[in-house]
Amino acid sequence: MTRRVEAVKQSPAPTGRPSAAAYRNLVVATIGFGLTFWAWNLIAPLSGDYKERLGLSSFEQSLLVAVPVLVGSLGRIAAGALTDKYGARLMFPLVSALTIVPVLLLIPARSSYGAVLAVGFLLGLGGTTFAIGIPLVNSWFPPSDRGLALGVFGMGMGGVALSGYFTPRIAQHGDNLPFLVVAGALVVYAALAAVLISDHPDRKVPTDSLGHRLGEAGRLRVTWELSALYAIGFGGIVAFGVYLPTYLKTWYDLSPTDAGTKAAGFALVTVVFRPIGGWLSDHIHPALVTSAALGLAALMAIIQAFDPKLAPGGTIALLCMAAGLGTSSGSIFALVSQVTPQPKVGSVTGIVGAMGGLGGFVPPLVMGAIYSAKGSYSIGFMLLSDLALAGCVYAYGRMRNIQRDRRTPEPAV
Repeated sequence: MTRRVEAVKQSPAPTGRPSAAAYRNLVVATIGFGLTFWAWNLIAPLSGDYKERLGLSSFEQSLLVAVPVLVGSLGRIAAGALTDKYGARLMFPLVSALTIVPVLLLIPARSSYGAVLAVGFLLGLGGTTFAIGIPLVNSWFPPSDRGLALGVFGMGMGGVALSGYFTPRIAQHGDNLPFLVVAGALVVYAALAAVLISDHPDRKVPTDSLGHRLGEAGRLRVTWELSALYAIGFGGIVAFGVYLPTYLKTWYDLSPTDAGTKAAGFALVTVVFRPIGGWLSDHIHPALVTSAALGLAALMAIIQAFDPKLAPGGTIALLCMAAGLGTSSGSIFALVSQVTPQPKVGSVTGIVGAMGGLGGFVPPLVMGAIYSAKGSYSIGFMLLSDLALAGCVYAYGRMRNIQRDRRTPEPAV
């Protein structure tokens, strides 16, 4: 408790109304999050093409989609800790610029499964910007507005929707065109971010080592509790974002374009409901919001396990599931922002974000393996419902007992 109080005294949180600089950083960070997530998800909308051209099995196709998710998730741990040390002003444009490299490497790699896997490994870099933006936004906004601000930043995960909708359509005009378009957008953004992003003037630079800071964050019980919840909520979003085109194409026999469009709709709903989850958490205890949202996702997963027709049953179930997962993702990070001192925001965010991303790595592999073995996705949806229900119960039974400090000037995460 003493250590936490000392950390709070060292890094005062902003009070009053957010400044113009706070909104500028929020907008620029959200755009960058969206662009890098588009890059991170470039392979998934084209996975059907890779499967046909390279003769891949369902599991090989799932692995191709899941590798960037795994690397991007683990990379958040280092990205968050490095952001604590060097600030988002350096990290955001740097990571955005480095992501250009694997995006362009997808062009010569597309004819080899091994090469695409290797480039997908590097492409995971684009998934780390989440752990850079959270501490940036958190530092600029007062506690009473953080839930909504973090939810708005989380809308950047709409890059998955942009990728699902635009990537296959752009590819119709040229196999290499999607990669060139995304690379060009990242070039422009990296240059603008270097000018427009600024760290909070009261940001305290930690003097201890990266390993020590990660160890301190890892010793907090709440880090792992929130990691488990986020692995279910955001992990579900990532899993469906990367695997839903494959599921719709395989099970409902949709064309790649139609499957990508419907998957983009799923992702768009999660994007819209993430700030709603944050806003609700500014007015209701975020654990209650999380519990209700995961309960809804569990119910919809059970319905989808019975393989309803896509119109209207399947569509309604998937979109309601998206609403529940999106809301929980916003409310969980609103809860994170109440229990972590500001100097540890990046480190804790990195761990929680990594677990969320890892939550998205496993389901595509499980779904692909189950379909290859059983010719059905029902078992996979029932497993999702079990996890979501467990998160629902835990959030209500344990996390709602954490005290709220919505109006106090303490820093958070």
